[in-house]
Amino acid sequence: MIKQYVEQRDGGYWITGSRVSLDSIVYAFLYGQTAESIAQSFPTLLHEQVYGAIAFYLSNRTEIDAHLAQAKADFEVLRQAARDADPMFFQKLADARRSGDARQP
Repeated sequence: MIKQYVEQRDGGYWITGSRVSLDSIVYAFLYGQTAESIAQSFPTLLHEQVYGAIAFYLSNRTEIDAHLAQAKADFEVLRQAARDADPMFFQKLADARRSGDARQP
């Protein structure tokens, strides 16, 4: 019996039967986390699901890497649109961040 650990829905890739995105698993894997530590970070997933998701990624690396790159580009477009829509808010945010950094020892 063949199990499907990843499904495509809502324009993305998800661990089958869960609300966990494949992106989350892949980024953790690419940052050097082990399958065991990833499973600890996502207690709703079984170890088998995490290993299955990693295997899916490795088997479809070109496609998934392209998906991740497109998602990053889409995010940057939305981020820039938000900045353009309310530049004063983002200026206040940057100022607050700078003043908070100045208080750090």
